[in-house]
Amino acid sequence: MRRLLIIGSIVAVAAATLAAIYLDREGRKDDGPYRTVQVDRGTVSETVTATGTISAVTTVQVGSQVSGIIAKLHADYNSPVKRGQLLAELDPTPLQAQVEQRTADLAQADVQKRNAEIAFHRAERLKQEGLESDADFDTAKAAFDSAQAQVDMAAAGLRQAKTSLSYARIYSPIDGVVVARQYDIGQTVAASFQAPTLFTIAEDLTKMQVLVDVDQSDIGRVAVGQSVRFTVDAYPEEAFSGLISQIRLNATQNQTVVTYPVIVDVANPDRKLKPMMTADVTIEVSSVKDVLRVPNSALRFQPIETDRSAASGRTGAGQTDGSSGRAGSDRTAAGPSDAAARTSHRQTVHVVDSHGVLRAVQVRTGLTDGRFTQILEGELREGDRIAVGTATTKSAQGASPLGAGQGATRGGRRPF
Repeated sequence: MRRLLIIGSIVAVAAATLAAIYLDREGRKDDGPYRTVQVDRGTVSETVTATGTISAVTTVQVGSQVSGIIAKLHADYNSPVKRGQLLAELDPTPLQAQVEQRTADLAQADVQKRNAEIAFHRAERLKQEGLESDADFDTAKAAFDSAQAQVDMAAAGLRQAKTSLSYARIYSPIDGVVVARQYDIGQTVAASFQAPTLFTIAEDLTKMQVLVDVDQSDIGRVAVGQSVRFTVDAYPEEAFSGLISQIRLNATQNQTVVTYPVIVDVANPDRKLKPMMTADVTIEVSSVKDVLRVPNSALRFQPIETDRSAASGRTGAGQTDGSSGRAGSDRTAAGPSDAAARTSHRQTVHVVDSHGVLRAVQVRTGLTDGRFTQILEGELREGDRIAVGTATTKSAQGASPLGAGQGATRGGRRPF
């Protein structure tokens, strides 16, 4: 029984080996020494890639217009706040003292005004009776007007002091969430030249925006309303989407690189996206569906000189119609000027027939997404097999499309 099992195992291994050899020979019979793919139809999307920073649509920095010591804090990080809600209080002692001082100044100015008013009315009566000179009357009137101005000035100082006292209580200007707090209780706020920021409030974290820096070479293809996909490091397996809402003109220059800010509106119902996250953005600038396409590797493939000349000879000898002749002449003309062909969007692909013979076909290309390129014109059909590279040396030795001179080229061929 054991002997039968051993014999059966040997037979199975031999059958598998023969099947593999057969399939390998069949594959070499179809493609020869080339790696090929089929021309198919599908979608090609041209994209622009960039990086951006996520932020809330509306972010307000709440500051203090007066100096003082932080006495109380009524909000902290991540605190939801409402419009008009008290956020912090400064120590009101020095501000209250200013109010009292301005009140005393107003009272003093009012007393001086009343005294000047009495003197003016006395001078007015004396002048009517002819007992007061014009000079004395004018002096009394000027003193009264000056006292009235002093009262107005003192009243304005009092209003300013009361306003400063009201600024000691800091309120939220919008509904939102506190995303940053810069001061703690006991710290001194110095508002000498500009208002220091105490809190940063994001209005609505369910609606975010991405500030994308787009290079000047790509900004011409970007337009408002285009769809955008992006990922963040926090969720590398999840793709987020948005729409371009604004393209700003205030370009930024960093050394020799010029970029334009592009604003992308993004819905954030789950609040997964957080301010200051870095986004890897892909902007879909154009897309075509159900078009003939080829891999970009097929456009880059170039056979070695021996294969090219031999394939040209086989094609020339076997051509039976005008189309094959045109293909051969196009290949010969386009061979040495590949850069010109790329500039005019005309490139060459190599079709592999059932005998493994190459036939160069000129095509006019359209959009590309980095993997596939759209074919606009050319003698290329869906299902054609095109070369994308050379097979291994072992495969090339098994089958050569050149016939004569096989031994001479077998050792010199190398994969691309």
